Amino acid sequence: MAPVTSTTPLKNFDYLVIGGGSGGVASARRAAKYGAKVLLIEAKLNKLGGTCVNVGCVPKKVMWYAADLAHKKHDLYPYKLSQQEESVKYGDFDWAGFKQKRDAYVHRLNGIYENNLKREKVDYVFGFARFINEKGDVEVTLSGDQNLPFLEKEYKKDDKLVFSGDKILLATGGTPIVPPKIEGASLGITSDGFFELEHQPKRVAIVGAGYIGVEFSGVFNALGSQVDFIIRGDTVLRSFDDIIQNTITDYYTDKLGINIIKQSGGVVKVEGDKNGGRTKKVTLGNGSTLEVDELIWTVGRKSLVDYGLDKVGVKLDSHSKVIVDEYQVTTNPKIFSLGDLIAEAELTPVAIAAGRRLSNRLFGGEEFRNDRLDYTNIPSAIFSHPEAGSIGLTSKQAIEKYGESNVKIYNSKFTAMYYAMMDSDKDKAPTAYRIVCAGPEEKVVGLHIVGDNSGEILQGFGVAIKMGATKKDFDNCVAIHPTSAEELVTMT
Repeated sequence: MAPVTSTTPLKNFDYLVIGGGSGGVASARRAAKYGAKVLLIEAKLNKLGGTCVNVGCVPKKVMWYAADLAHKKHDLYPYKLSQQEESVKYGDFDWAGFKQKRDAYVHRLNGIYENNLKREKVDYVFGFARFINEKGDVEVTLSGDQNLPFLEKEYKKDDKLVFSGDKILLATGGTPIVPPKIEGASLGITSDGFFELEHQPKRVAIVGAGYIGVEFSGVFNALGSQVDFIIRGDTVLRSFDDIIQNTITDYYTDKLGINIIKQSGGVVKVEGDKNGGRTKKVTLGNGSTLEVDELIWTVGRKSLVDYGLDKVGVKLDSHSKVIVDEYQVTTNPKIFSLGDLIAEAELTPVAIAAGRRLSNRLFGGEEFRNDRLDYTNIPSAIFSHPEAGSIGLTSKQAIEKYGESNVKIYNSKFTAMYYAMMDSDKDKAPTAYRIVCAGPEEKVVGLHIVGDNSGEILQGFGVAIKMGATKKDFDNCVAIHPTSAEELVTMT
């Protein structure tokens, strides 16, 4: 039977949301709470939650927990909970068994997302959307057989259904990049492929100095894989404050034993095993070569914008990001965008917050007429080993903005009490904190930390900085002792 194809809208909605990730789902649910008739369109069959839930922060953090426990296994002996030193070696970790449990957890989350949509009476369909005319009608090519209660009919994969919306949200997110001009680049995998690995590679090369590469390198290293971490510069995490860059780079190299290849010249060629094996030969711009079982590209992401935005007058910037104003409005006044599609922080909580505020403004009444997300002072965490966290301006950014004479920087580096029982310095993870202050009142304009539990610590301090805290406010807070975080309110 030929696929069903509709040419005119089967149904009009108050709000048509393209993209079932964190931002799209949050905005759809909030709009429905206000009584709006909402249709959410997600391309991947039964995969609600987007990158974060399926191939991002959620399964990544679960992997981080496994790696963290691997480190803690080594800590049992100095705490006399083991009779001998133990460490996790390659082969100790049941990668396949863990993947099965991790994937089952993600699948449960997919179901929770779907149940939440049903509870809020948000209609949804799985399929690939594209604009088909300047009015903004959207054609959806179904990505699987589906029963659609809101149309009271069952449809088949590849059926094409057309819908319209009074207001439309673009929340399709992004996808990892594979460098297009490098010979053999397709032999490597991306962060998406990392979560599909059925077996743990013994030797792995990771390309790209950003937080994803740092996190993956830490996980593989903790679980016993040999890691070659290929970067173009001298430090990882180059968009972060240099206290984070230097502390993580040095610890990964000097203590964890990760082979960070600095000034590599990048990857110029990848060759497969001529005998059909898993080994890949990786040639770098500096002339050196590596042989690895797996190559992972963590060199950035690109926005998913190839669905006819030109037909509806939605313009992109030079980096293929959707252009929006401070209220998430695109160059078409009935179409909005947020999350990884726009030139703001690509973080799940940012997309959720923007989506909810947008629906407040569009459907929530007069009290929310000016509701919008303030994109300044967004906290973020890096789940490295140890963790790192950052909010506000780096020290260099603060000096550029306020002038060197108007900026004061407070630093503290120490060893957390947790490591007091360890005899070898190699077993002691660093703690490094930096407070960046500006102006005569020493307003805290940046906070950058490395050390155990940095993500949890930063969340609370993020509230203080968002409220405009000064160094004096920090000093006036009585410390909790003994903790690492007390250093942030006692630093001089």
